Amino acid sequence: MGKIVVIAGKTEAKEWLPPRLGSEWECIWAEDVTELEQHGDADLFMDLDFTTEEVRIRQLSRLLPAPVMVNAVIPTLKDIGQPFIRINAWPGMLERNIHELVMTSQPHEKMEALYRQLQLSYRIVPDIAGMISGRVLAMIINEAYYTLQEEVSTKEEIDIAMKLGTNYPFGPFEWSERIGLENIYDLLNKLSWTDKRYTPARALKEALLY
Repeated sequence: MGKIVVIAGKTEAKEWLPPRLGSEWECIWAEDVTELEQHGDADLFMDLDFTTEEVRIRQLSRLLPAPVMVNAVIPTLKDIGQPFIRINAWPGMLERNIHELVMTSQPHEKMEALYRQLQLSYRIVPDIAGMISGRVLAMIINEAYYTLQEEVSTKEEIDIAMKLGTNYPFGPFEWSERIGLENIYDLLNKLSWTDKRYTPARALKEALLY
């Protein structure tokens, strides 16, 4: 039996998590970090509405050494400055059979117990902005905007072509709407500091204005 306290944010966690937890785990939904602190006896904490505000990071750090999982696709643990567990909880990622995690130590036994209960796997990936899937999706979406910019095709046609050609569940423009174009831009912008291949397309920048 375990106890997990979750800030769901705008993720699909409230639909995805309860059916998988069954009766083996008690799941408590919190509205903010203050509520997390009220459940100091929990085995695991999950902040899927995470931001890098200093106050929030400090509050979450008080929950350690219990595992603290945060939806931090763009900021790295080095940026955050605390030994949290980064998880990619962008829309569509929690429902996958394999989750991407970043951690600075060996997996905590309670975290492993949670994943056994969920019947899911995880992969530990490098502490880099975007992790793996985020980088791939951001690049695909950016290339789609470059294609749109060159007037090669329309958004609808590009989405259809990607779904039929690659068997993706969504086209690049559909993905950008689900994830949030601002998130995609922020990731591309950060990656472009060291790799110009990630420079955001002009059409993508213009789309943020409308």
